[in-house]
Amino acid sequence: MDDLIYHTRYWVEQDPQRLAFRMCDSGEDVSFAQLEARANQGAHLLRGLGLKRGDHILVLMENRREFLEVCFAADRAGLYYTTASTHLSPDELSYMIGDCGAGVVIVSDRFADRIARLHQDIAGLRVLVVGDKVEGCDNWSAIAAEQPETPIADESQGLDMLYSSGTTGRPKGIKWEMTDTPAGGRTMLIDLLGGLFGYSREARYLSPAPLYHAAPLRHSMVTIKSGGSVFIMSKFDAEGALKLIERHRITHSQWVPTMFVRLLKLPEALRAKYDVSSLRMAVHAAAPCPVEVKQRMIEWWGPVIHEYYAGTENNGFTAIDTAEWLSHVGSVGRAKLGKIHICDESGQELPIGSEGEIYFENGHQFTYHNDPEKTAASRNAQGWTTLGDIGRVDEEGYLYLTDRKSFVIISGGVNIYPQETENALLDHPAVLDVAVIGVPNEDFGEEVKAVVQTVAGQQGSPALEVELIEWCRARLSAIKCPRSVDFRSTLPRTETGKLVKRQLWREYRGL
Repeated sequence: MDDLIYHTRYWVEQDPQRLAFRMCDSGEDVSFAQLEARANQGAHLLRGLGLKRGDHILVLMENRREFLEVCFAADRAGLYYTTASTHLSPDELSYMIGDCGAGVVIVSDRFADRIARLHQDIAGLRVLVVGDKVEGCDNWSAIAAEQPETPIADESQGLDMLYSSGTTGRPKGIKWEMTDTPAGGRTMLIDLLGGLFGYSREARYLSPAPLYHAAPLRHSMVTIKSGGSVFIMSKFDAEGALKLIERHRITHSQWVPTMFVRLLKLPEALRAKYDVSSLRMAVHAAAPCPVEVKQRMIEWWGPVIHEYYAGTENNGFTAIDTAEWLSHVGSVGRAKLGKIHICDESGQELPIGSEGEIYFENGHQFTYHNDPEKTAASRNAQGWTTLGDIGRVDEEGYLYLTDRKSFVIISGGVNIYPQETENALLDHPAVLDVAVIGVPNEDFGEEVKAVVQTVAGQQGSPALEVELIEWCRARLSAIKCPRSVDFRSTLPRTETGKLVKRQLWREYRGL
């Protein structure tokens, strides 16, 4: 057991009643002993359903106690587990189940209305329900409770197989090679995340985002495997997060820039009310963070802000702490996994300081499940891999992101990266959220449009539209500034804060 120190069984031997995780809204606590027993019961159930190492399951749940218990069961049964967004339509869900080849689907009772459609679309699909009983379906909780609490005889290390967010196309499963190794040993994620962010027995990690996304799921599981405790919100609430940091003396947390924006939009007196001094590591990622927003968070929380750049693919990974960032403002750090190369459209490397597509050499290898063409398109002739992001590297090796390749606006033959315009608009006190996209223009092909969500109490108006355009013109070259501004009550974002620009892009083209 000494070499399997990242197994919950190891931590049970140290302190069985130690908190593994808490569901903050319901107040449910799960000790390491309870998690170990329930994961074993789940693994027995999965084996009893005929699943063997390398098979797939799909999990569709809101943030609830059973979510992590099911994932830990699959993780020690040598299975691939796909966690699906709760916002998927029935068609999208059926596609994902068929694409990943799930032998079993485990669904929360909250989504029972989708089960009949799944049975209709996928013949012979085995669906188990977590929570209240649903007619015609076996109940995971009831059957699992009848299983042994001891380990299965053939434990092996499983893996998640998560799907891309689909912001620029149909989601694809991101698959890592599974090796036949014992459950609970060192993994790439444990070495990488534990080494960079200090997840350990002392960590008290706040997860304010949906567990079905890569970062919340992986960081939560790594924290627990390292002996730490995880505190899970049902959904993000700015003041609620501050309350939890103070109440539970949170040491580690993970955020996206939109969460920072909402925290900073709270009244100053309200922000000052809460004690956040326990924080040692506030990690953010998922999207570029406006410089002004990050500077204000550092002023508020101190030198605990850490940033990383990576995708679900984990083909490469950069990271930067507060001190580094203050001397390299706007950077997402230097490579911690893989070697960075900036390349042109043909995949050839560009000189230092040039802007181009970001590739990683010798990073973690992945494939896009059932899509050899997309897999091949993510590689260049040298075998380096890319996620399609645009950036540059300075002479010290620090990476600076520009935008997604697919979000580039081409107006009169000039490439315009909307992130810079979005950052400028977010600095305006009336703007809570913004998306900048290209819309058709008869003369130039595309022109810049801003779609804005205003702060509470502020209404969109022709006067505010003019003010926002002039605000941009005072800070950016004219070609980067919106020619028009539309106002919305909300913008389409995933729950981890990624802007779904494809939805707006299609809407403005009548598609």
